[in-house]
Amino acid sequence: MSGRIAEIFRRLDTDGQTGLVTYVTGGDPDLARSADILRALDRAGADIIEVGVPFSDPLADGPVIQRASERALASGATLSNVLELVGRLRGELNAAVVLFTYANPVFRMGADQFAARAAAAGVDGVLVLDLPIEEAGPFRQAVVDAGIDLIFLLSPTTTDARIQRAAELGSGFLYGISRLGVTGARDQIASGASALAGRIRAVSSLPLAVGFGLSSPEHVREIGECADAAVVGSALVNIIAQEAETGNLIPAVERYVTWLKRDIVPAASGGAPVT
Repeated sequence: MSGRIAEIFRRLDTDGQTGLVTYVTGGDPDLARSADILRALDRAGADIIEVGVPFSDPLADGPVIQRASERALASGATLSNVLELVGRLRGELNAAVVLFTYANPVFRMGADQFAARAAAAGVDGVLVLDLPIEEAGPFRQAVVDAGIDLIFLLSPTTTDARIQRAAELGSGFLYGISRLGVTGARDQIASGASALAGRIRAVSSLPLAVGFGLSSPEHVREIGECADAAVVGSALVNIIAQEAETGNLIPAVERYVTWLKRDIVPAASGGAPVT
């Protein structure tokens, strides 16, 4: 486990708190404001920031994140300049940074070059969404040798044998998705989230983050009953989309993440954030 990710989960465990993992697409709505968004997430207290690499065919993502990838690609975002973005900001951020990507951009760059550049940028973990566990060996070696955690995604239909294998090969934390289908905010947490968490806990002592569909402090609190951290993505990306053409983008992002943490740490006020 990378030093920063390990320390964050140790602190959360000591403090008895649920971690908050926030997802945004790198370069959305453009690279300059993407940098300001990452700073805002950190100020608001995100424990881990997932930075998505925009991809032209994001099959596992719902319409909100698909459109974020389209905006980022239109603004000129690439894997290379997303890595440059992280490297430029790394010294300013307390949060750990996990790069969230599809395999195509990584293997086009080359696994060894990617691992070296990610390590130089200060990336703490990598999650390659469509990389099968069975085919992860060579890429995992390159990433681990560079001192970066390789994080695996586990769904309610993942077999116990594959969960076991992900626990053996993965590091940093395991990412459980609470429902089948594509990403997207929902009103309620999927009923299978707790059962999946139990299956993962049975074979692994790695920290567990659970996401897909989370959008409120109540969701974060509920996930905290079965996992170490909650992941919020589409709801946050939707705020970026709504506020991209206003002067309220960065304050809205910061207010939303502060609101999500309302039940984790004492807050001055309740209620939904005004965006």
